[in-house]
Amino acid sequence: MEQTGRGIWGSRLGFILAAAGSAIGLGNIWRYPYITGQNGGAAFVLLYVGCVFLIALPVLIAELSLGRRTTLDPVGAFKALSPSKKWPMVGYLGVITGIGILSFYAVVAGWTLGYIVRTIIPSTEDFAQFVANPFEEIGYFAAFLLLTMFVVLGGVEKGIERWSKFLMPALFVLLGALIIYNLTLPGAGAGIEFYLKPDFSKITASTALAALGQAFFSLSLGMGTMITYGSYISKKENIPISGASVAIADTTIAFLAGLMIFPALFSVGMEPTQGPALVFNVLPAVFAQMPAGNVISLAFFILLAIAALTSTVSLLEVPVAYMVDQKKWSRKKATVVVTAATFLIGLPSALSQGTVEWFSNLTVFGQQGVLSIMSFVFSDLSLPIGGFFISLFVGWVWGVDKAYQELLLNTSPMMAKILSLWGIFVRYICPLVILLILVSKILGI
Repeated sequence: MEQTGRGIWGSRLGFILAAAGSAIGLGNIWRYPYITGQNGGAAFVLLYVGCVFLIALPVLIAELSLGRRTTLDPVGAFKALSPSKKWPMVGYLGVITGIGILSFYAVVAGWTLGYIVRTIIPSTEDFAQFVANPFEEIGYFAAFLLLTMFVVLGGVEKGIERWSKFLMPALFVLLGALIIYNLTLPGAGAGIEFYLKPDFSKITASTALAALGQAFFSLSLGMGTMITYGSYISKKENIPISGASVAIADTTIAFLAGLMIFPALFSVGMEPTQGPALVFNVLPAVFAQMPAGNVISLAFFILLAIAALTSTVSLLEVPVAYMVDQKKWSRKKATVVVTAATFLIGLPSALSQGTVEWFSNLTVFGQQGVLSIMSFVFSDLSLPIGGFFISLFVGWVWGVDKAYQELLLNTSPMMAKILSLWGIFVRYICPLVILLILVSKILGI
């Protein structure tokens, strides 16, 4: 089945769990709660859910259709469907973006391993001291990359699909257990009200833009991940249903993460506007005040590590698929070489949390520290640019009519009517909204 390293999903469930695993990660469990807290709670949640299904889902379906039609990586997909030599540049951007994001994402993911160890073996270090320790930073960064490499080496069905079938259900179970516990805490009602009772007076233009951005980034769009995953989908599968399932799973995990965190925060009288340090700086203090706090803390950081691993696997798969398809490398060679290169690229990010002064104080685009700079360049800029051009390509170059032929396979008459609306969104609405997000990021609106 895998002569050159390329494979196929063994089942629809395997694909949905793997693709959902790609979308579900630190962005859902770490970023989503603090963005929600900073933007007023429940009203932001409603905006976010609307953006997922009206803007992000059409782009997701477009990427999956590109992948399945060509059965190629992002670069190969653009080459196959366009005579122009310019469009494959969007695929190259996706491959580069995948490596760039993985290089700093794995650093943050390594922190989850560190906090698992710190829960088992208590430490007197605070978070700032922990991230400034070069041995811990580099060690946990390397360990997480090796875990990721191990899964990707297994290939599509034996690696990504097999592990996702275990990791994703485990994630749901851990989330559910923590939610049930946190809802029983005294004072949890205030957190539930903040999270579920909308105050529409808190909605501003910046709130809407934050919701659009979170929806777009949380679904791993714009860098070719879903083109790559789509290339492994059988012709027997229904792309719109599979894509909607991924979006629902991703949004559900984010919603549950908020339901887990806000009752706990309010129960100990803390503010929800803690910012990016919320998980690593605040939650350990919350857990310390709970009965069986060490057990809860251990479960939470295992959960966070699972979420991070399913995302790092998809990030590594994009450049690996490119090497397998375009360079005819074996999967083993591609995985090992790309992992090693990512480690070297990520070292400055790992050393930019107080270890090396120059890496820590370097300021570009208003971002201080190499990790923050890498996050801004590859997440805030590269992803919207990629998503914008993918929408234009599917809507106007490859064309919605040809995309329909791929999407209508194994669909019902009702689904065919819904897909006519998808064409309008992918041609007009999605590019305009993504452009709005991009411009707002650049101008700092």
